[in-house]
Amino acid sequence: MRWQNSARAVTIAAALLLTSTAAQATTQEPELDPVVANGILSVCGKTLCNSSGAPVQLRGMSTHGLQWYSQCVNDASLDALADDWQADVLRISMYIQEGGYEDDPAKFTELVDKYVEAASQRGMYAIIDWHMLDPGDPNYNLDRAKTFFTEMAKRHKDKTNVLYEIANEPSGVEWSQIKSYAEELIPVIREQDPDSVVLVGTRAWSSLGVSEDSDEQEIVDNPVNADNIMYTFHFYAASHGQEYLDTLSRAADKLPMFVTEFGTQEATGDGGNDFDMAQQYIDLMASKNISWTNWNYSDDSRSGAVFKEGTCENGPYPGTGQLKPAGEWVRERVK
Repeated sequence: MRWQNSARAVTIAAALLLTSTAAQATTQEPELDPVVANGILSVCGKTLCNSSGAPVQLRGMSTHGLQWYSQCVNDASLDALADDWQADVLRISMYIQEGGYEDDPAKFTELVDKYVEAASQRGMYAIIDWHMLDPGDPNYNLDRAKTFFTEMAKRHKDKTNVLYEIANEPSGVEWSQIKSYAEELIPVIREQDPDSVVLVGTRAWSSLGVSEDSDEQEIVDNPVNADNIMYTFHFYAASHGQEYLDTLSRAADKLPMFVTEFGTQEATGDGGNDFDMAQQYIDLMASKNISWTNWNYSDDSRSGAVFKEGTCENGPYPGTGQLKPAGEWVRERVK
């Protein structure tokens, strides 16, 4: 009996030691926020890399236009995006026209600044999206862009989590005009913030020119004269099929690519979802380490908004009960 008690004591002691060791491991090795885990990002070769030079793929969400849906970007929704969705990145979509920056530069500068800080507090990367649409020539807004990005880069130059998207969806202009715009604007950002990644829009609504009968070769032959940049590609799976998918695949072998906007539905952001084609894109982006943000984190009536209408009044935001089909689908792929 005495031997049995001694053995039992040893067993209990061993179990306590294992429990203590496991608890210490849990305490010492918590799951790191994306920014803490990866640090400042840079372009290495054809991909995005962390501060150690290891390739990374960011996955996250884009806001809708802040002039319409800023109420969907609140503490509770951002907590859900960071913790429940486990997103790496928030794209902050600031329209220039349509009631955006052009109407009230001071208001929208402060609003974007607020959301950069909110993303930073939650350990997410932040993309500052200069959401120009119409006019499609980015040079139309060049002076405004210089003013805005000078201020943004001044405010956030010491952060490790800010990326600058300088032209959302150029259209109706040649690649040479987009390139010229980028080469004027990038030095303005670099003067304040020399290290952050800059994302450059491509021709024909950031389709690499496909929507205007071109392709990636025009950029391969005449790239932007700047370092630490990536080119953007946008797709909507129900409208943009195999030709677009193949173009992105080829481009990613020659150029650093970042998909800053996509949807599972039609190019309007509405209509039926083509999850099969969207999954082909997801698989391609995973295989080629292409980072992405989905459109959009709001309760807009269209099928591309992840939340059911009315969600942004009171939430809740975590879980799936308040999500539209596209929202539930993309949440799983962000996670």
